[in-house]
Amino acid sequence: MVAGVQNRLLLPLLLSFTAGYVDTAGFLALQGLFTAHVTGNFVTLGASLVLGTSGAIAKLLALPVFCAVVIATRLLSSLISRQLRAVFEAMLGLEIVLLVAGAALAVRFGPFHDGDSWQAIVTGMVLVAAMAIQNAIHRIYLSSVPPSTLMTGTTTQIMIDLADLALQGDEKSQSNPRLKTMALNVLVFALGCGASALLFMQFGAWCFAIPPILAGLSLIARVVGPADR
Repeated sequence: MVAGVQNRLLLPLLLSFTAGYVDTAGFLALQGLFTAHVTGNFVTLGASLVLGTSGAIAKLLALPVFCAVVIATRLLSSLISRQLRAVFEAMLGLEIVLLVAGAALAVRFGPFHDGDSWQAIVTGMVLVAAMAIQNAIHRIYLSSVPPSTLMTGTTTQIMIDLADLALQGDEKSQSNPRLKTMALNVLVFALGCGASALLFMQFGAWCFAIPPILAGLSLIARVVGPADR
């Protein structure tokens, strides 16, 4: 029972670490492309246009590709749920396939000095698709835990909870479980960002070999201790 609870807690943390890692690696390797936090590409797109740097095409494509994959994930998961119970696991497996493909493309064609080259665009969109699947299945099947990519909303809620605790004083001295969960989620995401940056500095495009391993660990955590469906 304890092991099952630990695995339920481990799964969203692994997903958050993966999202932070992939987002940072993509930003560093693909001329400022956000692969998980895709709306951030509006900012970097503006910077690309003003500064004349490359990567504008990939930044323009990121949001529609992300949206299309989220819709496809929802439709596909609903379709296969009629024949398959382990839908989350199947979709996470598809994410692993895309992360492997993204890593292979990054290693084969990187470093990407031109963000508008077809190699950089294809690599970026494969990684965007992988993160879109993760976002979708997290929202569909893990809606009770903080999202693995949208740290702004989570951080806002943490600050609100801290303010509420301060207002309550001794009236409610018990720690807030939600606050602890969200704070740990943000911390793990940040650790994923830091680890990705360090490994990119040391190994370049080979740093993309790590996300498929992380996603594989997430799948193992899900299978060993499945969260409530």
